[in-house]
Amino acid sequence: MEWEGPAIVLETIGHREGDALATVLTEQGLWRGMAKGGASRRQAAIWQRGNILAARWVARVESQLGALTGELVRPVAALAMGAPENLAILNAACALAAGALPEREAAPLSFAGLLRLLAGIDIAGFALPELCRWEVVLLTELGFGLDLSGGGGNDRLAYVSPRTGKAVTFSQAGEWVDRLLPLPAFLVEEVEASPADCLAALRLSGHFLERAFGARHRPLPPARVQLYETLSEL
Repeated sequence: MEWEGPAIVLETIGHREGDALATVLTEQGLWRGMAKGGASRRQAAIWQRGNILAARWVARVESQLGALTGELVRPVAALAMGAPENLAILNAACALAAGALPEREAAPLSFAGLLRLLAGIDIAGFALPELCRWEVVLLTELGFGLDLSGGGGNDRLAYVSPRTGKAVTFSQAGEWVDRLLPLPAFLVEEVEASPADCLAALRLSGHFLERAFGARHRPLPPARVQLYETLSEL
């Protein structure tokens, strides 16, 4: 069995004799494989977290770990190095995908969204709002999607129930407003996102991501927790 196509490196673990156990996200879902020489000086730069590759996975039978090879398409890890916030966003997004998505189950929306985020990681002001939008997409494919429908006119959607994930308008919130999670407008409209908006979005998606990870008996990845805490202190 084999496949080939675009892939995002989510994580790598050094193995014996300079090889690396790599986890990648593809159009076919999350896959693991042995990258021969992937931890060597010549290839280590290719298998950095966040890099976009043209990859190929081969195994004699589907149940095997398989062998991974890849050619670098975009050196996302190197591009993110210039800005600490972008590197933190890259690490958080890749850790979320690696920890939340089930292996070998297609997640085309999560793949496409992460590809867009990482492809533009070095564009000023792009990465953080895009991460927030991508987390909403990830939640949907994990079965914990937010219901952001409804509202209109002056009575726009403004909050989300932390219990049901359903968005409510200003008028619907009423006396329950203190128990609801603020919904930043940029998640439902084509408007710019301020740093405060992004922080509110991360708080919102983080609440439901904790629930999704909890269902798999896992904590939220430290890289995602650290990103939120760092932005909260700015």
